[in-house]
Amino acid sequence: MAGGGDVQGGNKRKREAAGKHSAGKGGGDDGMKRKKSYDAPAAPRGGGGQPVTARDKRVAAKEMSESRKMKRKPNYNLDKELTVLWEKMRCHDVSKENRSKLVTEALRKMDGKYMEIAGSHVTARVLQTCVKWCSQPERDAIFVALQPHLLTLSRQKYAVFLVKKLVKLVVDCAFQRATPPQRRSLLLELYSTELQLFKDLTEQKSCSLVETISKLGLQKSSVRQYMTTIIQPILEKGIVEYSIVHTVLLEYLTIADKTSASDVIRQLIPHLTQGSAVIDGDELSAVPEVPTKTKAKKKRSSEPLLIRIMHTREGLKLGLACLKHGSAKDRKKIIKSLKGHIMKLAPNDYGCLFLVCLLSIVDDTKLVTKLVIQELTKQLKQLVFDKNGRRPLLQLLCPLCSRYLTPTDLACLNYSVHSLISKDEASESATINLESKLDAVADKEHAGSDDKEHVVSADTLVASDSKKDPFQRRHELLMKSDLAETLVKTCVENVGELLRTNFGKDVLYEVAVGGKDNVLEGITEQIHLLHDAIASDAARPKSEDIEHAFENFHSSRVIRKMILDCPAFAATLWEKALEGKCKLYADGYSSKVVAAYLESSDSKVKDLAKSELQPLVDGGKLKIPDHKAAEKK
Repeated sequence: MAGGGDVQGGNKRKREAAGKHSAGKGGGDDGMKRKKSYDAPAAPRGGGGQPVTARDKRVAAKEMSESRKMKRKPNYNLDKELTVLWEKMRCHDVSKENRSKLVTEALRKMDGKYMEIAGSHVTARVLQTCVKWCSQPERDAIFVALQPHLLTLSRQKYAVFLVKKLVKLVVDCAFQRATPPQRRSLLLELYSTELQLFKDLTEQKSCSLVETISKLGLQKSSVRQYMTTIIQPILEKGIVEYSIVHTVLLEYLTIADKTSASDVIRQLIPHLTQGSAVIDGDELSAVPEVPTKTKAKKKRSSEPLLIRIMHTREGLKLGLACLKHGSAKDRKKIIKSLKGHIMKLAPNDYGCLFLVCLLSIVDDTKLVTKLVIQELTKQLKQLVFDKNGRRPLLQLLCPLCSRYLTPTDLACLNYSVHSLISKDEASESATINLESKLDAVADKEHAGSDDKEHVVSADTLVASDSKKDPFQRRHELLMKSDLAETLVKTCVENVGELLRTNFGKDVLYEVAVGGKDNVLEGITEQIHLLHDAIASDAARPKSEDIEHAFENFHSSRVIRKMILDCPAFAATLWEKALEGKCKLYADGYSSKVVAAYLESSDSKVKDLAKSELQPLVDGGKLKIPDHKAAEKK
């Protein structure tokens, strides 16, 4: 019975608990009060008893979020200002001047707060962009401010990328400014661990990798194997925009076998043709994935790495190696990557030489016309007056002429990887170089006293698989596009200025004589119009406002060359500007123009002027250089 009593007592307690629970849910006053206090709507924010809209709720939430961020982040307003500046400065179409102003303004706002800025996942990117695009004094100031804290920053999640960028820039800057012994000291560590023991090598004036291996009797295969372990990670990561990397790669190509050299070039081309990984050049890891369409758009808009390595001669040689020893498909890829960026190469000291090589060896003239020639044609007026910009044009008119390319430039253009050249190509290249040297000596010996310039022209550059005839390639690029006609038109419109400028006169001369091998033969009528324009300028009476064409230093010499080399121009000039007026121009610079008629190798040109000039010569008023007497001496 006792057990039954316990059961009844347990049931009673359960019923009592159930009753209390039901009362708390709906029956009691306390329950009602709790329910009302929980479900009661919040008072409207706007006043007047109007209900709160969804927009008001969003605004209120945003204000609350902003206030919380301001409490949590002391530099929140600064972060917002820097982000706005960053979005402007990293755009691909912003000019250098505007970007420089934006970078300077951002650095002014960050001054004294570099440590806090470097640790933020947002502003760290801004600082990286500023480091890339700022001037050298500004970059030095940032490095000095952060130098004591580099170790601390290298352990932080976002600041480590800034540290990497600073280290790379410091090493590259040190390499560029270093003396030859200091450069060799840096490079020897990348060649072989054994070479680090020979400290006296850094004291030598010239010591390339090949010479070093030969001098010390090292095994080329072991050095090549060690350098491969150094170079391979560099190529995989795409760190190929620095001068020291260019030098190491070029030295490696001097000892690499055919397979190794081909492998390096095969890996280089994708890096050089693609745009920078991020438009501001930063290495970011914890960045959310960008949608595919945005990524594609960014890749098209950013400039290829090939543009950025053209600031050194070593970078140019790497680009030429890829262009010459890559396949036709690789060359097509390189050309397509340059779309919209040709004018960044043309005025550059080394970029213009890359374009010269491209125009000389690529067989696909339709693609070159579409992506290169058309862009050059749009900027002809700027190019014809620029020292470097005119060189691609002059290459089409007179290939590899030493009047327009220095010996160093010609040596760079002839650069090639020895292991990738066939025996036939190597012997052909050697023959061309020998003939060029002999021509140079002959030109020097037979040149007149006024013609100190000479021409060394090999007409062609050696490429791995170029098959098209060089003259045919030049003719297609000039005549099957609008380049030739637009070039003549530009010369006619700016004839006076071109005559009197040091660089413009060269383009004017080549166009007026029709180019080498008469490559402009199809537009003879337009060239005759140019002859008329030059003669009309020379026929103007002397005035104090502008120096006469016959008396200007540059124009007098280029007109003299045209008389000697182009009989059609000589006849036009005589008829419009000189006939009956030779006595006025018998002295000074103009006398060289007049005397050119008697020096011409064309008998018709001599006969035009002989009757009027011979009395001046006999009377001693006009002097003719005696080349035969000079040769006898």
